[in-house]
Amino acid sequence: MPALAAVEALHDTIRMARALVDSGRRIDLAGLDAEAATLCTVVALLPAGAARPLRPALEALAREVDGLAAALPSPPGTT
Repeated sequence: MPALAAVEALHDTIRMARALVDSGRRIDLAGLDAEAATLCTVVALLPAGAARPLRPALEALAREVDGLAAALPSPPGTT
């Protein structure tokens, strides 16, 4: 299923970004917004029956995004 492949690809990208952040590297998240928006559009256009099986993968992706967000350093002047 192409939508599941897209979810898994974004999951892998987020996981790689998290590994880079955890190792102290700076990352650019600019392309991630577009990739996530495209994925959301694809999933939103699926019939409910086709989208339902994606739920576990989407929940795992959301957890990975939360983990990345928590690992990112705070912007200067916000602490």
